Amino acid sequence: MKINVTGHNTKITDNIIQHLEEKFAKIASHFPSIISLNVIISQQHSESHLEVSTTYEGAQISARGTAEQLYPAISNAVKKLDAALTHRKGQLKADRHAKPVSTTPEIAHEIIQEMKLVND
Repeated sequence: MKINVTGHNTKITDNIIQHLEEKFAKIASHFPSIISLNVIISQQHSESHLEVSTTYEGAQISARGTAEQLYPAISNAVKKLDAALTHRKGQLKADRHAKPVSTTPEIAHEIIQEMKLVND
């Protein structure tokens, strides 16, 4: 899985890239069809923001993480992305199963009319 990292108002170091690769390794193993992740790291008003986006099975999925420090923001974004991908995977599995067919309930008077009642 390729990770494209972009920084806004922050410097991207090798340690940050290594940490991102470690954190996203779990997602890469659970969802092997993901080819690339786009990561945007920004620093605004003493808060670190991290936005991750990818395409999974035809749907654009993104997650954001915010914290005072960068590494907790990365953890937040990874958890949210994992939850979003799991949700999408569940939607795809649900589409494969047959949906129950709704039938109209039989009306009691129609059943009675079909019955042969004998008056003695």
